[in-house]
Amino acid sequence: MPRYFTLAEAESLLPKVERSMRDALNLYIAHNEAEGELQQTLSRITMLGGAMVDRDEIGGMRHHRDSIASQLNDAITAIHDLGCQVKDLSTGLIDFPTLYRGDEVLLCWKFGEKGIKFWHGLEEGFRGRKPIDADFMQNHRGDRVN
Repeated sequence: MPRYFTLAEAESLLPKVERSMRDALNLYIAHNEAEGELQQTLSRITMLGGAMVDRDEIGGMRHHRDSIASQLNDAITAIHDLGCQVKDLSTGLIDFPTLYRGDEVLLCWKFGEKGIKFWHGLEEGFRGRKPIDADFMQNHRGDRVN
C-alpha cells in the first residue's frame, strides 16, 4: 500500500529527494558512459576477430559499470524508501501519491523545479499535469493523521 502525502509533506521531502535525484542523475550518466565504453571496446574486439582480448581490461570495465549500477540502484531505492515514485530517471521526474476527492492521484515534481506545482491522475502522466489550485488544496489529503 503506497504512502499518501499532503502537498506540505511532499514538499518537506524535496531537499532529500533532490539530493538523491542529483546523485541518481549523475550516476545514470556515468553508467551510460561506462556501458558505452564497454560496448565500444567489445565491438572493437569483435572487429579484430577477438585475437587481442585483454580479459583484465574487460573485467575491470564490467566491474566499473556494475559498481555504478549498484550505486544508482541505491540512490533510486533511497527515493522509493521515502514513499516517492521515480517515473523518468533521465529527466528527474518524481511522483508523490496523494488522495484527491477520494481517488489516488500523483503530485508531480521534476528535478530543477522550485516546489511541487502540479498533479495528475494515475493514467495521465506528465502530459496530463494540472496546476495545483485552491480546489485541489482543499480536497486532497495524505494518509497521516495530524
